[in-house]
Amino acid sequence: MEPVTLTTERLVLRPFRPSDAPAVHAACQDPDILRWTTVPAPYERAHAEDFVRRTCPEGWRDDRTYNFALVTKGEETLIGAMGLVRLARLHGPERQAELGYWTVREHRRRGYTGEAARAVAEWAFTGLGVERLEWCTEAGNEASRAVALAVGFRMEGTDRARIVREGTRRDAWRGALLPSDFGLPSTTPYLPAPAANRI
Repeated sequence: MEPVTLTTERLVLRPFRPSDAPAVHAACQDPDILRWTTVPAPYERAHAEDFVRRTCPEGWRDDRTYNFALVTKGEETLIGAMGLVRLARLHGPERQAELGYWTVREHRRRGYTGEAARAVAEWAFTGLGVERLEWCTEAGNEASRAVALAVGFRMEGTDRARIVREGTRRDAWRGALLPSDFGLPSTTPYLPAPAANRI
């Protein structure tokens, strides 16, 4: 996949560049990012350099992860990171991907992450043919859940012991967004379970 750039009212979502490493390193010193994401802890400058120089370009090239740097228009201030991950099921009949993100502490509660997530979701549905976009986080991550709800994800439940962190299995919250939630069509017809059969 050739990297793409998306724009919203306030943001540019572009591939990470080597020059982003200092901002990524600074952002990932935040205890909340260390607590709720899979970034290494402690997060060192070498981790940021590897992320922007190797992980992100290889993810696009190998269709494993499509990572975007979220930056403000004009100023190019790093707001956060967002990616489509778990792309192994993108090109099969499942047509699925998962959305992940983190936001720089100073830029939270301004609607930036939701704005970016809506743009990535729409691109996933219209540009990639995604038919089910998932969101997953460790149970208790209220901030991530609030963003997902604001974007339109429907919460589908708690997966027991889904996440392994520091040698301990932890529960995860899971939600999904479908093209129809954005008023978009799907190639594969959807037959929802009757209400009586829903858990």
